[in-house]
Amino acid sequence: MVYALGCLSDYIAMISPMLKQQLQQKLQQKLSPQQIQLIRLLELPTIELEERVKHELEDNPALEEGKEPVDDIERADDAEGGEEASSSDDTDLSLGDYLTEDDIPDYKLREMTERAERKEEVPFAEGQSLNEHLLRQLGLRDLPEKQMKIAEYIIGNIDDDGYLRRELPAIADDLIFQAGQEVDEKDIESVLRIIQDFDPVGVGARDLRECLLIQLKKKERSAVTDWAIHVLADYFEEFIRKHYDKISKGLDIDEETLKKVIREITLLNPKPGNDWGNSMEMAMSQIVPDFVVEANNGELTLSMNNRGIPDMRINREYAEMFQDYSANKANQTAERREAVQFVKQKLDSAQWFIDAIKQRNDTLRRTMEAIICLQRDFFLTGDERTLRPMILKDVAERAGYDISTISRVSNSKYVQTNFGIYPLKYFFSESTRTDNGEEISTREVKKIMKEHIDAENKKKPLTDEELATILKEKGYVIARRTVAKYREQLGIPVARLRKEI
Repeated sequence: MVYALGCLSDYIAMISPMLKQQLQQKLQQKLSPQQIQLIRLLELPTIELEERVKHELEDNPALEEGKEPVDDIERADDAEGGEEASSSDDTDLSLGDYLTEDDIPDYKLREMTERAERKEEVPFAEGQSLNEHLLRQLGLRDLPEKQMKIAEYIIGNIDDDGYLRRELPAIADDLIFQAGQEVDEKDIESVLRIIQDFDPVGVGARDLRECLLIQLKKKERSAVTDWAIHVLADYFEEFIRKHYDKISKGLDIDEETLKKVIREITLLNPKPGNDWGNSMEMAMSQIVPDFVVEANNGELTLSMNNRGIPDMRINREYAEMFQDYSANKANQTAERREAVQFVKQKLDSAQWFIDAIKQRNDTLRRTMEAIICLQRDFFLTGDERTLRPMILKDVAERAGYDISTISRVSNSKYVQTNFGIYPLKYFFSESTRTDNGEEISTREVKKIMKEHIDAENKKKPLTDEELATILKEKGYVIARRTVAKYREQLGIPVARLRKEI
């Protein structure tokens, strides 16, 4: 015991120099919940904002659609001569600016009805989802209840491309813990084979090779089909890396036969589920432009696409209810004060939301105006070569906002022009210089690269070094590693993977 206390005193003596109090002064900026909500509103594209407004109108009874101004009503503090209720809570019960004409927002900048017929939108598939399509086919099979439950769970894990990405042991565990089904991998494998027989052909595959093999095995058998199955089964890595010489040597087939085999494989569908999608994702895949920029006789006109967002105002009944409550402050019960506080909170929330939508649209408009000023030539001509180098900082300086604000505005937003619909990010690009010192957009360099790659001899595609030489001859002095970076940004594979036989 004495030894233990001695050790403890030694330990305290050792760490005591390390224990000390310090007084530090720090400057920290914390966002309020309302500021965070405003930032989130700023990031929303038009189609999601419509849902957000709809939800707010349903959730807050103090907010309603409409743009007619409500009648002015005397404020409760004027009616009572400034008398305050005798309450332990100093609740601010003034009407503020709820019942002024300022409640009628001015954020609907221009109605889009006259452009409805000309509005360009990407259509989306109608009808049932892939999941529903597979379940309907499952209902036509006479399977035992156990297999039916396994099949339903497998179908629920098939993604939009038609693949089953989840491992079979994980599915077995899920069925045991979630559905109480004692199954093993063999049970799941046998049911999966049934689903792989469904339409679309190739659905339920666990990887690309299995997907393509399922499709080949359902085709009419021929020598070419048999060779194609052999290639995918035994030379899949060589096939995806386009090592055709190894395949030809390994299978002992000539170049002409190999061409037919490769064509047979490339005609298959690598994503059998891509014609379907669930209703929410299909709705979200529809591109709705947030801005419309029209060019007429050298003049540009900007308008906001707010046609799906209604005008909003403070609910008259709630405003009058608040006035009645606050006009009779004397001798209020606790329940009445709670009612007043509830009404005030709803009115505050409604007023904030109206102001936030207006601020959002003002920010979007000023940002888009800055982009138009910087890319005026493109909006007039639609010529990609007229795009100027432009980064977030350039727009931020012109619009008077922080770079982070411009980044949020430009994310997931689209603009409709006379030449099509473009994402705002399309207009941003870094700059490079020609050999005579002229500053140009990297987009122009990428366009030249793509033109040459599209026109190249596919039997001997252009390497990055050769592309750098071509650009140098045109006056663009760019290093090979920069060419490789631009090529990757364009989604173009290396020369070896572009090679054809």
